This record gives sequence, C-alpha cells and structure tokens, in this order.
Amino acid sequence: MKKRILFSLLGLLLVVGILATIKGLQISTMMGKKSGFTPPPETVTTAQVRAESWETTLPAVGSLEAVQGVTVAAELPGKVTRIDFTPGAWIQGGDLILQQDISSEEAQLHAAEASAALTKINFERLSLLIETNAVSRAAYDDGEAQYKQAVAQANTIRATIAKKTIRAPFSGRLGIRLVNLGQILDEGAPIVSLQALDPIFINFMLPQQDMARTKPGLPVRITSDAMPGKTVTGKITAINPQADSETRNVRVQATATNKEERLHPGMFATVAVVLPAQSKVLVIPATAVLYAPYGDSVFVVEEQKNEKTGESGLAIRQQFVRLGERRGDFVAIISGIDAGATVVSSGVFKLRNGQSVVVDNALNPEFSLNPKPNNS
Repeated sequence: MKKRILFSLLGLLLVVGILATIKGLQISTMMGKKSGFTPPPETVTTAQVRAESWETTLPAVGSLEAVQGVTVAAELPGKVTRIDFTPGAWIQGGDLILQQDISSEEAQLHAAEASAALTKINFERLSLLIETNAVSRAAYDDGEAQYKQAVAQANTIRATIAKKTIRAPFSGRLGIRLVNLGQILDEGAPIVSLQALDPIFINFMLPQQDMARTKPGLPVRITSDAMPGKTVTGKITAINPQADSETRNVRVQATATNKEERLHPGMFATVAVVLPAQSKVLVIPATAVLYAPYGDSVFVVEEQKNEKTGESGLAIRQQFVRLGERRGDFVAIISGIDAGATVVSSGVFKLRNGQSVVVDNALNPEFSLNPKPNNS
C-alpha cells in the first residue's frame, strides 16, 4: 500500500515537472520574440506653428438698458374707461394708451369756458370805457383779473383732462397690460411698460488699468444667449468720470443697433471692446496640447534615424510649453516652441515621447477662430 502511494506521488511530481518545463520554454520563446519586437508607427495628424496677428480685446460682462424706457403710470386717481393699446405692440409717441373717467372734468370745463367767455366780454367793454374815463382804473383792473382767473381755471381743468388721457411719451414697444377696464387707479399705479429697443445701451465695467486704452468711439462686440451664434456690433458712447471706490472699476456705456429687437433691457451680455493695436502670437490648435497638472506639453514631429536599421523616419518629441489666450479652436503659445515647427494636432493623449509616427492629414479637422458647430 505504501509503495503504491509513493509511486503515485513520484508520477505526479514527474507530470508537474514536465508541464513546468514546457511552460518555461514557451515563456522564454515569447521573451525572445519581444526583445526584437518593434511596435508599428502611430498614424497622426499634424499642424504647423503659425505666427499670426490677433486683435486685442477687453472682455467684460454687461447689462442691457433701453435708451428710453419707462413704466407708464397714472398721474391722477380715476376709473379706467378705455384701454386703447395691444400688449406687446409697437406704438408711436403721442398715441393714446388709456383714458380715465373725465365726465366730471368735462362738465366743469364747460362752466369754466362759459365763465371765461363772459369775463372776456366784460373786460372788452371795460377796455372801451377806460379810454373815455367812463370807468375807474380799479374797475378795469378788477375786470382784467377776473378774465385771467377764468381762463386759468379753464386751463387747469384742461390739464386735468390731459393727465387723465394717458398717451405714449415716445415711440417704443409696449409690454404686458397691468390694468383692466373699469379699474379704479390710484396715483402712480402702473399701466404698461414702454421700451425703445433700437438702439439699445450696454453698460459694463472695466478695471482702472484699462482706462488708458479705452475711449469713446471704440468698437465693441456683443453676444448674448438671446441670439445664439450672432454678434452685434456697437461703439462706446460714454465713460463714467468717476470710478467705483470699492472695486476701482469704471462704468462704460456702449450703444448698439437692435433692429430685430432680440435684445431686451435687463438681459446680460458678453462684451468685447476691440482695441486698435494688434498683438503678434504663435498659435496651434487647442487639441494639440496635452494638458497635465505638472505642465502643458505638445508633441513635436521630427525626422529621426533608426540606430539599428539605419533608416530615417518620423518620431515625436514631447515639448513643454507655456500657453496664452485661447480663441476659437486655437491657443496662443507664449514660450517653448518656435514658428514653423510641426506638432501633432489631435489624439495626443495616446502618444508617448520618442514614438515613431506616420503623418496622414486626410482626416485632419478644420480649425477656425470662429467655429460654428452644426449642433450648436
């Protein structure tokens, strides 16, 4: 029994030894093949480092304000007898907006006009009599005063009627109606918003260090979420002579056309003040940059000779760079690379320093300073 167990153990050890020997031979063969293995070159797209002139802009966030804007309100208490406007419609200056009850004032005006007519006749008689000294000077002066007082009383009633006949103070776009027919309005009760939307003001703040380069007449570009993909141009029309004592910023106002009335007072907008001076920069596609916490880098494509085969080919070298402003699909390079160098333009995250590459720009994307994606 013991001999049988011993033979079994010896057989098992023999099988394990044979399997280990075979596996070792396989591993050594694979290691030998790996030592002589050369990975195939990676296919990449490239772009050249270009020297360009970029316009200098001062960015800011602004708030839109109507050139003329007001909430039309009641000047005097009274009941609404007529509403003569359509909410959201365009209205000309002087057109009727709302009529309050003026029946009492109209009745008073008839009496006042009759009184003014009578005092006028009496005054004209006195004017004839004073020439012949038929009446005293005191009676003439009293008649003149009564006539003027009657005319003033009639004009006062007319002014009250005019205040209760509410008209548009200027041409513009009406808002939502805030009153109803038959409603009793108090003094100052809001009726409707009236805004002149074209042109429109853009108010924004600039730091005091930018005031030396800012002056009225400089062009500005305005973009807003209210009109995606579109840019409105305007110009600086006013600069506040006083800076904010807390932020040291200066308020600047620009004026822009708004023919489509897409921009409304109270909206915010992105503003770029375009300065006359342009800056020289080196630019590359933003997708050519490998962003990392320890430093941003690019892969420069260079010709390299293989020491083993003696053949020449292309290889990449990782180069750390300092980045500047980004515009559209491009980013400016402050230092680390010269103009004319060729860099990998896409897929840099999968590359490594010294790797062999093959350039194929057939599928190279188009880069633009003002990209307009189809799905935007």
